[in-house]
Amino acid sequence: MAAVVVMDVFKNFGDLKALDRVSLKIREGEFFGLLGPNGAGKTTLLRILTGQLEQDSGEVKVLGVSSSERLRVRESCGIVPESESPPSFLTAREFLELVCKLRGIKDAEERIRRWFTFFMMEEGKDVLCKDLSKGQRQKLMLSSAFIHEPRLLFLDEPFINLDPIYQRKVRDHLDSVRREGVTVFMCTHIMDLAERLCERVAVINNGRITVMGTIDQIRKGKGEGLEDIFIRLVESG
Repeated sequence: MAAVVVMDVFKNFGDLKALDRVSLKIREGEFFGLLGPNGAGKTTLLRILTGQLEQDSGEVKVLGVSSSERLRVRESCGIVPESESPPSFLTAREFLELVCKLRGIKDAEERIRRWFTFFMMEEGKDVLCKDLSKGQRQKLMLSSAFIHEPRLLFLDEPFINLDPIYQRKVRDHLDSVRREGVTVFMCTHIMDLAERLCERVAVINNGRITVMGTIDQIRKGKGEGLEDIFIRLVESG
């Protein structure tokens, strides 16, 4: 079964055509990367897939569930949005406790301890989220997405504000869960990480998918790096 199915999706914001007949399928257990310049439609598509936004037309299914069933979609997925931060009035620990309560996690204390240890945030666990650094808030958002061990991860720029040490740790974790059968859908601007992690990628520009396939398939024998391919496609379209 496909983990994600998108068929002929349109989304307009007034006169702006954000998504124009976007179609794609992502296999279960696949690491898929969506690449595109600012304003290309990446975040709009991700918000539709995670039930935060409704498409104007077309069909979207996530793990066999229509995206219109928003609560069911969110229950089965881990989500890291691009710009959302944890609630400023909660401490880091209180935020993860809330996530565990909403997710119905029974061994919450053990899982919270695991992720504070993974990200070396033990000393900051009782700090209000508003007083955490940008990197710490990103670690907390990643922890909230990983903590219930979902079958599918939707990640919008997951490596933003992470230093190279934690970029590697998160990269290794994502590669590990993917090998265990977890599906990962990632939007990113970091081409070398996308090239290293993703089994397939799609480039979106002006609301349309311009190319999709493995890195070797979209190179077409030209020997280009992913960054060169991305720039060429965006500049030509």
